[in-house]
Amino acid sequence: FIANQPKQTTKHKASMDDIQASLEKLKLDFRNGVTLKDRKYLLTTFKNCFVGSEAVDWLVASGYCQTREEAVDVGEALGTFEHVTREHKFQDSKYFYHFIDRGDLGVNKATGKSFKWSDYVRPVSESGGVSLQPKLPLPDFDAVPEKDVHIAAHVWPMDEHNTKLLDNVHPTGWVDPPTKNSDVFDLVVIGAGAGGLVTSGGAAGVGARVALIESARLGGDCLNVGCVPSKAIIHAAHLAHTLKNTQHLEDAGISIEGGRRAVKVDFGKVMKRIRKVRARISEVDSAARYTKELGVNVFIGHGTFVSEKAIEVNGRTLKFKKAVIATGGYPSLIPMDGLKELYDKAVDNTLPRPAVMTNETFFNLTEQPKHMVVVGAGVIGLELAQSMQRLGTQVTVLGRSGKVLPKEDEDLALLVKKQLARDGVDFRLSVSKYKSIALTGKILDNGHPELVIQIEENGKTSKIICDAFLVAAGRKPNVTGMGLEEAGVKYDTKLGLTVNDRLQTTNKNIFGVGDCCSEYKFTHAADFMARMVIRNTLFLGKEQVSSLLIPYATFTDPEIASVGLYAGDLKERGIKFETYEKHFDDNDRAICDDAEVGMVRIRTEAGSDKILGATIVGAGAGNMISEIALAMKSGTGLGALANVIHPYPTTAEAVRQTGDLYNRTKLTSTVRALLRGIIKIQR
Repeated sequence: FIANQPKQTTKHKASMDDIQASLEKLKLDFRNGVTLKDRKYLLTTFKNCFVGSEAVDWLVASGYCQTREEAVDVGEALGTFEHVTREHKFQDSKYFYHFIDRGDLGVNKATGKSFKWSDYVRPVSESGGVSLQPKLPLPDFDAVPEKDVHIAAHVWPMDEHNTKLLDNVHPTGWVDPPTKNSDVFDLVVIGAGAGGLVTSGGAAGVGARVALIESARLGGDCLNVGCVPSKAIIHAAHLAHTLKNTQHLEDAGISIEGGRRAVKVDFGKVMKRIRKVRARISEVDSAARYTKELGVNVFIGHGTFVSEKAIEVNGRTLKFKKAVIATGGYPSLIPMDGLKELYDKAVDNTLPRPAVMTNETFFNLTEQPKHMVVVGAGVIGLELAQSMQRLGTQVTVLGRSGKVLPKEDEDLALLVKKQLARDGVDFRLSVSKYKSIALTGKILDNGHPELVIQIEENGKTSKIICDAFLVAAGRKPNVTGMGLEEAGVKYDTKLGLTVNDRLQTTNKNIFGVGDCCSEYKFTHAADFMARMVIRNTLFLGKEQVSSLLIPYATFTDPEIASVGLYAGDLKERGIKFETYEKHFDDNDRAICDDAEVGMVRIRTEAGSDKILGATIVGAGAGNMISEIALAMKSGTGLGALANVIHPYPTTAEAVRQTGDLYNRTKLTSTVRALLRGIIKIQR
């Protein structure tokens, strides 16, 4: 079609506007020209589609194309339709195709382009007034669409990276895909975190008609405020620690002129890189990708069940055959006078903001705190505490139990705690009451308001002065405010959705996935629950969540990773077991790397090499645990692991060497005598 336009000359040069207008006319004519109707192939009915060869007939007959080959090229270039199961490109054949009526960004009439979050960024004031608050771009809340104000208030600064992030995971002005009252979705998913994304994308990939509803940001906690940004700050902290650890450098024959004082941390750049990494990765979870590439109908808004088989979002009712709730969880604030008020102040539009945070707002920091107090000695608390300490912030960790990482074996968790203490982290783990938090009225030179905290420990009340306060004391399932009562779905505000082993709720057509219904609050757990639910909802599957084997890791230094049952679990269940350990101070690679802290600990069934559980603490533990998880899943015993050849020298050899320890237990005095006899005969 474009090729048949008049040749361009100086006098008769076709403008881009003319070409665009012609292309739009072709698209409209094509849509009106082809015959759309429900068509059946084998046992499946495909609604409102046309036949490829009939579309080619129309393109040639209408005069837009001269040959059938040209018609195929033009049809493919239009980009307005796709094969009904997305298995074939446009062909001159009997394949069925339907038009792509998907959600897309609204258009800014002033620019003629799609709205972007940068359109709502307020210019930085150049006022000559004296202020200790750094100048950062902020959203213009008066201009932001009302439904997007909440998102704008919780993400700052609105620099190029955060605006790119939001353009991907919460595009402003998003237009929901068109629906009819008669439409029934095969699957409706509420929540676009890891579980919701895998569920919706996977189901659409096998031909289901899927709707995905998200009110906040696609990607959920993992992308926006969890796994991705936390690993980026851990990377920066590791680099800083390596350079500051001058004793290790000197032992290796390396020195830095000026010593550790010569190592400078630009905290603003550290956080900027985190935003850059997050924005880059967000493209994979973007609304545009899920809509255009994966064929998911994306609705950005708050979904509420209005019946057992229908959900309302943005004023529209979506009927479904099956539904999945994947709404995740949220950080809980501890009972503490003044905390809720200061946290609310930290996310409103008032400057300067107090740095009173959960993990949902921690990664908005742009100026480095001098002293950060962390409530909670679990995974999130310790990862961020060590990172900030290594980047130059003094950190105090508060807790109640006297322990860190309470689920892990206490002696192994202690190895992690000792390293954090060597880094300079102060632990106060005997707090009986968090009494209050308040502003002192002083603004520090980093722009952070100073805070005073009162706690009760060992029968005494004490004060802590800081300028940052991070609550990492647990999470709650996000199960309220979505009309679960109307859907016949039972839930507990502390435990989450009531589900059976197939992840089916009390409504047989509604399933749960991820943090909203499971104690295993990990991205990879939600991923595999989602895969299981696709089979259970669409293909009459009966897979059970209890069959999943879920490893997990804490990415402190040293890392600690576990899979299967701990000693405490085994004792509680009355299962007799044996333990085999290989320490890294006896591993050649660990010695070479000056990383001798830690061990591999594997628990087996008594009298057998069946692996029941394992924990690894040390450098790279998170990567090493997968070998043991594979062995457990495949039924490979510890003795057989001894026969797996590992490259030398690697720390993973410690896993094989643990197998050697088991095999030596089979070398009884009787076996030794027998072996000696065989050797003697051959002399």
